[in-house]
This record gives sequence, C-alpha cells and structure tokens, in this order.
Amino acid sequence: MTSSSDTTLGPLGTSEHASRVGANLHVRPSGVGLRIGIACGTFNGGVTNRLLDGVLVALKESGVARDDITVAWAPGAFELPLVAQRFATMGADAVICLGAVIRGDTPHFEYVAGECAAGITRVSLDTSTPVIFGVLTVDTVDQALERCQEGPTNKGYESGVTAVEMVTLLRRPEMR
Repeated sequence: MTSSSDTTLGPLGTSEHASRVGANLHVRPSGVGLRIGIACGTFNGGVTNRLLDGVLVALKESGVARDDITVAWAPGAFELPLVAQRFATMGADAVICLGAVIRGDTPHFEYVAGECAAGITRVSLDTSTPVIFGVLTVDTVDQALERCQEGPTNKGYESGVTAVEMVTLLRRPEMR
C-alpha cells in the first residue's frame, strides 16, 4: 500500500486551515441529480467488473439515481479516453474510467498505461468535465485483485466518490 497513517488527512481535515485563507472550498458531496458516464474496459474484465461494482456502491451511497448512470464497455484501457470524451461532450456531469493494465514481459504496459492516463487527463482539461482515472496500473494480477476487493478501499469505489466530490466542488460559485 502507498498510504499510511502519516499520509492520511488528520481528524481536523481541511478545516484546520479555514481561518488562514479567504475561502476554504471543501465540500459535502451530493450525487443527487448528477449524470454519470462510466467507461469500462472489457480487457481484464474480471477486475474491471469488480471496480464497477465499487463505483456503483459509491454512487448509490452518494444519491446518484440508477437511471442517471450509463456504462459503456470499451475493448480496453487504451480506448477509454475516446469513450470518456464522448460522454463529456454529450453532457455527463462526470465520467469515470475503469480499466486494468497489468505489466507483462513487453513494453506494451508502458504504452497502454501512459497513453490511457494522458488521454483521460486531456479529455478532462479539454471539456472541463471531471474525468476520473479509475484504471489500475499494476505489476501482477494479485495486486489488481487486492485493489478491487469489496469495501471503501476498492479503487472503483474511490473513483465514484471522487467523481461526486469533483462535480460538487466545481459547481461551487467560487469555482465558476
């Protein structure tokens, strides 16, 4: 794991800085009324399916209605940015990209993971739509499976929470 108690936001959270800044834009996210597009890769589908399960739990907990969630299945991680772009230009409030790129014996991993990340970033910046990187880039299948177990540490779940938080933050009057 890359997180530890030393890297976790403390009990005061973001409020400890509120008295030292003009605006402290930490939000209470709500998914009510949000339209969410999910671009999900079928390659390594046993992993992406578990990530999708995590996203759907997070979105339900956040108040996103079932009818406001659309899943589009792409062949793999490399194709996710194009699907994300289509969702963003069609009016999705946020897009969540789910994939799993597992290192092999060739440089294929670097090309796919790198271009996927760059494409997702580009779509987000070009469209001003939160596009969430829920793509696992791991060395082994075991690492991938560890990151998509049920619960709040599921990277799909984290991606769903992040999508709702980002839309809520960017809709604040101070961010417009």
